[in-house]
Amino acid sequence: KCIQPFSKNKSYSCFSVQATELTSLGTRLTSSESKTSDLEKENADLQTRLSSSESRIDQLETENAEKPKVAFYTALTDDGRVGPYNTDITLKYSKVFTNIGNAYNPSTGFFTAPVKGVYNLQLTVTAFHVGTIGVDVYKNNQRIMASREMNNNDRVPEYFTKSLVLELTAGDEIHLVLPSGCSIYDDYNNQSTFSGSLLFTL
Repeated sequence: KCIQPFSKNKSYSCFSVQATELTSLGTRLTSSESKTSDLEKENADLQTRLSSSESRIDQLETENAEKPKVAFYTALTDDGRVGPYNTDITLKYSKVFTNIGNAYNPSTGFFTAPVKGVYNLQLTVTAFHVGTIGVDVYKNNQRIMASREMNNNDRVPEYFTKSLVLELTAGDEIHLVLPSGCSIYDDYNNQSTFSGSLLFTL
């Protein structure tokens, strides 16, 4: 505590003002240092969270890279009408637009599951002629689906689409068969197709 010896001493007044200013500056400096410390802590927390996120992203990228990728999309032919025949024939979808994983073989018409998992398969059948159109789905040479439609007007196209979700083991084979007495149509418009993809592994 300062005691003013003479009430008219101007030097004391200046000293008192300077002391007050120094005290104020000290208080502001302490406050700034406290805020700086808080910001440094927040920055450290953000750096920790960022490092954790980057580590998780790296882990997910590694897991995704290790997962098998299987997808194919094909169309039958550019030759128009196929069939009818007096016996069943395996359909070979020769126009391959997508074949990730190379699980579909256009030479045989067979899709072979590369890993155990659940697969989505889809087929679309089209016809522009009077008669029965149809396709059977086979798994390991056992028929698991039979589809038929009758077209009574050769000026109106007939078509249908079927979708399957199948649990397959590595090595299981899927192929499509044109039944005897049935026919199918395809051309450059790719109207009769066969496609599939791996949904997830088991």
